[in-house]
Amino acid sequence: MQEADQHDLSDDSDYAASQQQAIGSVVRCDSAKSGVSEPGGSEVVYSKDNVTIHPSQYAAERIRGRLRLIKQDSSLFMSWIPYKPSIDGADSVGRHSDLVPIEKDRYLYTIKALPLGEVRSIRRHTPTLGWQYIIVVLSSGLAYPPFYFYSGGVREFLGTLKQHVFIVRSAEDPNVFLVNNFQDPLQKSLSSLELPRVVSIANGTSLHNSISFASADNSEQLSGVRNDGSSSISEYGSRQKHRSHDPTRDISLHVLEKFSMVTKFARETTSSLFRENHINSINAYEKKQQVRYAEDNSIDSRHKDEQAASDKVSVASDPLEFDKLPLVWGKQRERPLYLEEWAAFLDSEGRVMDSKALRKRVFYGGVDHDLRKEVWKFLLGYHEYDSTYAEREYLAAVKKSEYEVIKSQWQSISPMQAKRFTKFRERKGLIEKDVVRTDRSVPYYEGDENPHVAVLRDILLTYSFYNFDLGYCQGMSDLLSPVLYVMEDESESFWCFVALMERLGPNFNRDQSGMHSQLLALSKLVEILDSPLHNYFKQADCLNYFFCFRWILIQFKREFEYDQIMRLWEVLWTHYLSEHFHLYLCVAILKRYRKRIMGEQMDFDTLLKFINELSGHIDLDYSLRDAEALCACAGESGAACIPPGTPPSLPIETDGGLYPQEDDVL
Repeated sequence: MQEADQHDLSDDSDYAASQQQAIGSVVRCDSAKSGVSEPGGSEVVYSKDNVTIHPSQYAAERIRGRLRLIKQDSSLFMSWIPYKPSIDGADSVGRHSDLVPIEKDRYLYTIKALPLGEVRSIRRHTPTLGWQYIIVVLSSGLAYPPFYFYSGGVREFLGTLKQHVFIVRSAEDPNVFLVNNFQDPLQKSLSSLELPRVVSIANGTSLHNSISFASADNSEQLSGVRNDGSSSISEYGSRQKHRSHDPTRDISLHVLEKFSMVTKFARETTSSLFRENHINSINAYEKKQQVRYAEDNSIDSRHKDEQAASDKVSVASDPLEFDKLPLVWGKQRERPLYLEEWAAFLDSEGRVMDSKALRKRVFYGGVDHDLRKEVWKFLLGYHEYDSTYAEREYLAAVKKSEYEVIKSQWQSISPMQAKRFTKFRERKGLIEKDVVRTDRSVPYYEGDENPHVAVLRDILLTYSFYNFDLGYCQGMSDLLSPVLYVMEDESESFWCFVALMERLGPNFNRDQSGMHSQLLALSKLVEILDSPLHNYFKQADCLNYFFCFRWILIQFKREFEYDQIMRLWEVLWTHYLSEHFHLYLCVAILKRYRKRIMGEQMDFDTLLKFINELSGHIDLDYSLRDAEALCACAGESGAACIPPGTPPSLPIETDGGLYPQEDDVL
């Protein structure tokens, strides 16, 4: 079979139609025609209006813009620029909105010029109802939010891509198209191998002759792009280098990413592969702040040699003088909230009189363990702050009855039914495997035939029927375990877990969109809070931040002792300084070990090993103070880095949904 036949996509209906219409089909785009010349010798080969993103579930907050493919020399770039709203509340195409997105949200998603050489794949979604949309995944593994084509045009978009770049449909999913630059013979050869999760290889094209996409045509309608005659190729273009990826390294990254997953088996596998003594922090300040770990983490002679070698490497200074930040902003931890204090927050009927003051108190001190059973229900949203004793008692009775009804659904499945219910058997088997290895060192769960382990299993099975679309994923048992330990009641544990999963459920989406959005936000936070560290990660091909995957997925569950994780979670649940405080905690930990990471010039494999081995050796109190300082320092700039709707923000309740649901079957 010839090479051209290997990658012939003519059997795809979109491509077949595109071939019949030829490249002239893109002339039908709404506001611009193919072949329009741009300043700097560039050419618009595709342009489409009303390409929209959905930052939240509110229809009024959708952001419309123009999607373009622009060719310059042998390189192809993609841009998406939001329309500029007019004074009367309408966008540039005359559509009115009662709730116009604020400026920082509108332009947060702007793509000025994304080289197609930095795109790994494009996923096409065609729901039964609603609009077609695409998801663009970068070679770093991060993804842009979905682009909805309100006026059609996905077919023309993909057809135009085929004319200018080399693409191949994924063997695993016919709706995923791997994007590669056809100008590079090496890249084309690697694409023909159809390696799993192959990523595009930079073709080394010089980008010094940058282009400005803010032409006279869109300067009137679009904003967010400077039209000052200077080079305005996107930040992505400036990052392109004269190098190529090793395809075996890409596969290695995919495998090692799995090591950062949450199961005990994965952690033990990683430990067996990289079994070494944990290295204590390398600078004097860290040693001073973590004295209690010093005796357990002595540095052997080999590690001393590595330390001496790393000292010779010049490490960029921390632009924020990180070690001094907690002295300015970070507040000392207080004693936990105790019974008398808690009673003072309640009125005579049991309402919380000042919820913000309560959340602040919990943020800085946590909760006494004997009070957690009551306070956690408020922090998780199971109880409303203005509910009374009587209302809460009634709710508990109603919810207990509702829980039993849901539980009976899977309990009533007969063995004969189970044989014909593949999804149930798979989930039940996975849950039973996970619960027997979840926190078995904790006295509450230790020992054979432990009844609490059985309750853990029952709650997870019931949740898989309550939220059948999400079902069960590895890591959920880690999140439920402390909740059951505190509540000591099956029904209340279930409903508190439901409330928790309303926040963290997107972490377990099959397309990992929730995780990608948080990793992307983390990348932006590190970039503004420690640009030298961010630049180092970029140079070391670690910009996807997958080494923080486990931290975010299960909220540091594996990084701290059991009593510490309960303190941390109740701090995170307050949403006092930020509903994404866990991301600032990630930055704080990375910054604390930045000299070690940069001094030893860790690559992805070494960094992943190092991060995993920090488990049990991170000082929680100091990390919380550091994170608070960073959050205060970042201010609005930090908040602007985090797209609306990024987990673990609470989902917006809607009346049956304000926009069509995406298709679940890929």
